[in-house]
Amino acid sequence: MSLIGGIRPPIAVLSALLLALAALTALVLGDADDAGVPKAVLTSQQHFAEDGAIALRASIDESVTDVTRSAALFSAGQPVSGDAVLDKLGSTYQKWMGTAVVEIRTGKLLAARGETVPLTDVDTSSLSGENGLAPRMVRLKNGEVRLLSFGLLNWPGKPQLLLVASRNLKFPGISLGQFRSIAVADASGAILSSDGIAEPESAHNRIDRKDIKDSRKQLADFARQSAGEARQDPRSSKEPGSGGYQGVSGSLLGGMLLSDRSVAGYATLAPPSPGETTTASGLGLSVIAMVKVTEESARVHSPVFGLLAGGSLLVIGALAVAVLLGTVQRPLIRLFLESRRLTRGDLNRPVTVPGYGEAHRIGAALERLRRQLLGEGTGTTGPEPRPRGVRRIGTRALLTGCAVLLLAWSAPLMLLVNRADRTAEVPRQLVNDQRERTDTLSDRVRRALNEGDADLQSVASLIGDRTTPEDMERVLERTYNENQRYRSLYVVDSDGAIQAREGKKPQVTQSKRVSSTPLRLMGHGGRQPVVVAAAEIPGRAGAELVGEFRVPFLNALLTRPGLGVVRLVDDRGQVIAGNTGFLAFQSLPDGHLRDLAAASAQRLGKKPRPSGVLYRENGVRIAAAAPFSGSGAAEPLGWSVVSWQPVDRLAIPQYEAQNRTVLAGLLGAAAAVACLGWLHIVVARPLRTLADRAEALADGDRKTVLFPQHHDEVGAVTRSLELVRQQLQDQRRQQPRRTPPQSQQYTRN
Repeated sequence: MSLIGGIRPPIAVLSALLLALAALTALVLGDADDAGVPKAVLTSQQHFAEDGAIALRASIDESVTDVTRSAALFSAGQPVSGDAVLDKLGSTYQKWMGTAVVEIRTGKLLAARGETVPLTDVDTSSLSGENGLAPRMVRLKNGEVRLLSFGLLNWPGKPQLLLVASRNLKFPGISLGQFRSIAVADASGAILSSDGIAEPESAHNRIDRKDIKDSRKQLADFARQSAGEARQDPRSSKEPGSGGYQGVSGSLLGGMLLSDRSVAGYATLAPPSPGETTTASGLGLSVIAMVKVTEESARVHSPVFGLLAGGSLLVIGALAVAVLLGTVQRPLIRLFLESRRLTRGDLNRPVTVPGYGEAHRIGAALERLRRQLLGEGTGTTGPEPRPRGVRRIGTRALLTGCAVLLLAWSAPLMLLVNRADRTAEVPRQLVNDQRERTDTLSDRVRRALNEGDADLQSVASLIGDRTTPEDMERVLERTYNENQRYRSLYVVDSDGAIQAREGKKPQVTQSKRVSSTPLRLMGHGGRQPVVVAAAEIPGRAGAELVGEFRVPFLNALLTRPGLGVVRLVDDRGQVIAGNTGFLAFQSLPDGHLRDLAAASAQRLGKKPRPSGVLYRENGVRIAAAAPFSGSGAAEPLGWSVVSWQPVDRLAIPQYEAQNRTVLAGLLGAAAAVACLGWLHIVVARPLRTLADRAEALADGDRKTVLFPQHHDEVGAVTRSLELVRQQLQDQRRQQPRRTPPQSQQYTRN
């Protein structure tokens, strides 16, 4: 018999699958325990740390780039004093703790602004070449850490000067909310800076100093653990093909105090694209985000549910297999044995005819053929009447009945049992994380727009009264190549005529100046939003430097895992950018989202604050909205970032139990469809065809050759019928030919 054919393999496979599924259901279904902290909360802390790492990496890289770019632009112009350099730098950027200009040859401090730059810890003689300008971290006497960035000021005929900018490792624009702390640690696990933990002397009366001490100790423990995890290769820290964050990231469980447990996420500073190297990613820093959550250990379902589901599947599966064995397999095996007996010449005993369907028809045909081989009938008495009543039930009907029986167990599990939409307890921490992460993302977009505007202000001031378009084009080319945020850079005069351009063709067409404000949204009613920044060029009679932002640049800023769908909307609630496909200037798809965005932006005259909600409509969803809040040119735009995601995609115990229940139902349905479909293909359909041919042979069709299609039981019966057909033909040839009477011969003549 064929290994994949015949009637035995499908039934055996079905029995094995149902037995395995019953055991799996009894062991797993209903056993989704809440260990105190749902996996979704741990994953959310991991994403929070990744957000902090991305913000810190972008801030450090942008800071280093701004120093080197500014130094290069100053070097391209006329020589100026160190004080002029720092004044211009301070009026354009407000990101450094302190700045200084030093003469490299003598080490003399020429100018300084802000806090004292720790130059004593840096050998300025080693910074004269390009290889020595790499940023470095310096620890101050009070324990704080400063990151120093360097730029070379080099004018012909003048001594080389060094532009130094000092910044701390604080997180820019990270929204922590309540009871959360975040820290930066080096490769050894030592904390370099932290936010979110109150100082004992500045703590409120309700905050226990012992709790603050315990939090600091727990944060230090998390930092040491994350340092050990950060040493592994990022490719081996996650499952192959999972994608996501480019660096090493994960979550950690801490100790428990009363009903609160500390959980943390960690992430190393990684470049934005695989294979790329940035200044920040080479510093060996990690970000640790810690929060305390309330631990509520509860069992989602009793083990009895899984035992009942598995036991019922055993009963139903045993009944279905028994039906297949008794009504399909056993009659077919009996037909196989009876047909072989006839081919061997054993014709004395009548054929045992099965009681139902095609097997009954084939058995009745075999009995008629047996009598014909004995010479008891000629096969010309007409066709045998088809069975009626219960005997008409064929193999297809039996397979359908077994399928209905198995689907009666699978369908409720897939559609009805363990529905979590109305009973799921969504941890409040997930709503808080959605709100805080959305606020962080909103601040990230605002800062990116502010950085773009500041870059244009810096370039415009350095262009000044340059007279030739070639000089302006060289500056624009350098700025365009160093910044991936612009799709087009160009200079327009007071009448709107373009004097110099770099990048793609401008989308803004006006007869006058582009804008009276630094940032502006244009393109309403078009297919693509146009975000434009403009900076007036001093000394050129109202000329402006205009930069058009790339929409993919804004989309990339909004792409973060674990936030669901993210949209950037303007003050009218129309979509400007998103992390998934969208139509420009369309409204938010849900009234709840529109109300949430409007409520977060309008706080009855107060400062706008982010909002997060959990609502149940067409499924349970978490949503958050965060308006632009802060200083800079982007704040007056009134834009907001809105995010939402369905809760059933999160690792919440109730939804995990629902998913397991649905999976069990799907596996049961798949096993039934696969095995019963297999039986229909290899047994039911060939058996129906064989029944027609067997009856035709018994009715006297001796010319049609019967040949098997498969080497199985049905094929064996077919071969036996072919041998019977050949025996009947031989028997007919051996019979003496009947001679007509002599009177009939004379009549014919």
